[in-house]
Amino acid sequence: PMGFRDENNELAGFDVDVATEVCKRLGIKLVLQPIIWLTKEQELDAGKVDCLWNGFTMTPERIEKLLFTVPYMKNRQVLVVKSDSALSKLKDFEGKKLALQAGSSAADALNASADFKAKLKQVIEFDENLTALMDLETGGVDVLLMDEVVANYNIQAKKADVKVLDESLATEDYGIGFRKADNALMTKVQETLMAMAKDGKLAEISEKWFGKDVTIVGK
Repeated sequence: PMGFRDENNELAGFDVDVATEVCKRLGIKLVLQPIIWLTKEQELDAGKVDCLWNGFTMTPERIEKLLFTVPYMKNRQVLVVKSDSALSKLKDFEGKKLALQAGSSAADALNASADFKAKLKQVIEFDENLTALMDLETGGVDVLLMDEVVANYNIQAKKADVKVLDESLATEDYGIGFRKADNALMTKVQETLMAMAKDGKLAEISEKWFGKDVTIVGK
């Protein structure tokens, strides 16, 4: 729900709507540039994009390399299984195949949970979560580790035949990442986000996509 291609092949999503409004208020042109998520930092460093804004988790490693706005949403890395699956606890996944998006914070969360990872039969990386979700639904893998925000959206809006387990591997915050040198741009975007939170526009966009205000700016 943060950023994806809709049925008309147009880029849509919560982050797309927020970015559109931010740029409108700043009087700058928004260029939406899809990238391979695995090489996101290289794309930013090379100047091919000016910020990373699509459900981008603020990890300690990323905070060292990049300049972030204040967090605007909370998230968890959750385990997603088919609706009829008997798997329900972390201990149930010994010898199972797990999927995740390459270069994502799900991969970081899995690496940080060494004991859990060691018991898995196989970890399969996909270029993006929606492909991994389709593989889960067709039985190619036993479980998918992904953002809770993305999982819940696909269950509610796309009627995906999956469920989210109660136990999670990590909690995290979403932020917008910039090059370290671009403090002026980051500050302008952050101030605009805060203004949108204050006047209700951020909540309005959140309610459109999630049915409620799930943002945390200024709260």
